[in-house]
Amino acid sequence: MSAQALTCPRCGQPNQCAQANAQTPVAHCWCFAARIEPGVLDSLPPELRNRACLCPNCAQALPPAETEPTAR
Repeated sequence: MSAQALTCPRCGQPNQCAQANAQTPVAHCWCFAARIEPGVLDSLPPELRNRACLCPNCAQALPPAETEPTAR
């Protein structure tokens, strides 16, 4: 699997895609039940479309996450 398939084409962060990370078919991924904002897909340059999954934040048209907060 290429590194490009594991990163979000909008923000470059890991896309958390179970299918892209799996060596075998998966039964569940976050995107199976997610609503993808159509405008996000439309805003991608044509050369980035259908190459990799969006991350959860970008799929919902949220601002890209900087980093995950650490638990204290």
